[in-house]
Amino acid sequence: MTQQREVIVPEPGWARDFEAILEAYKQAGGDPDALRMPRMATMVVNANKVLAANDAHGVHFETEELPDGIRARIFVEPGTRVEYPIHLCFGMLPTEGVQRIDIEYEIGAGAQVEFLAHCTFPNAIKLQHIMDARIHVGANAAMTYTESHFHGPHGGIEVLPTTRVVVEDGGRFATTFSLVHGRVGRMAIDYDVSVGAGGVAEMTTKAYGMANDRIRVNEVLHLDGEGARGLTKTRVAVRDEAKSEVFTTAEGNAPFARGHMDCTEIVRGHAVARNVPVVVVRNDRARVTHEAAIGTVNHKELETLMARGLTEEEAVDVIIRGMLR
Repeated sequence: MTQQREVIVPEPGWARDFEAILEAYKQAGGDPDALRMPRMATMVVNANKVLAANDAHGVHFETEELPDGIRARIFVEPGTRVEYPIHLCFGMLPTEGVQRIDIEYEIGAGAQVEFLAHCTFPNAIKLQHIMDARIHVGANAAMTYTESHFHGPHGGIEVLPTTRVVVEDGGRFATTFSLVHGRVGRMAIDYDVSVGAGGVAEMTTKAYGMANDRIRVNEVLHLDGEGARGLTKTRVAVRDEAKSEVFTTAEGNAPFARGHMDCTEIVRGHAVARNVPVVVVRNDRARVTHEAAIGTVNHKELETLMARGLTEEEAVDVIIRGMLR
């Protein structure tokens, strides 16, 4: 019987890139040691190279390198309760290029799993990160997905993720997308989630745009099964010349479906924020609600922080990052 390795070893010839990605992963808020532990399921990608991929009990990776990205499938066996979070790292170290991630998540019935994903582009000047994700959460399964981005100071990146999610009866899906470190550049998120009977979906998006950043969030929530529940929560701050657009649609399509949309945006300087909520109810026993607030920071909080020695800009930044946290 072969003894399990104490640390994960990258693919031959990619040790230097692996270490560089780990450093960028650390800057993005991740724990590099987690990517080395064989008891944890992990995948590390730089541009179109899979530097490391490690299965764990009940968790399997299938990967394929493409000319400008990767194709991957992550399968969690039915009934598996994954003890440790699955760590994913998608990054690009060059200043220019395109990274396409074509990825499928299959969460078997009754499984429980948590993903921690960090996307890091520290040197981006002219980069595109394009992700096409398909997620299937089986009956009575639970999936939590947290994605954090770390960008450099130049704003020369486009982040373009498209995600389609199906949550079967009794399933639970929760996702948090956070892009608050470094310049956003251009971000356009597109989420479409369908929820079966007794299922639950929660989507949270956080973004902080500055200079001439552009942020666009489009989320559609279909509450298709009886008793399905859903929540979308958006927190966006824009300053300087940045612009944001948030389009959220929630559909109550079955008896006792319950949905809520919650959007808060902060505007400073010459920035512009736009919010467009759409409510669709197709069953007289369903209920969907929404609330949206767009404005500046709280003046009382601002004055309190400035009285403690912060400049106005420093105080605004503290308040915004507190909201996004």
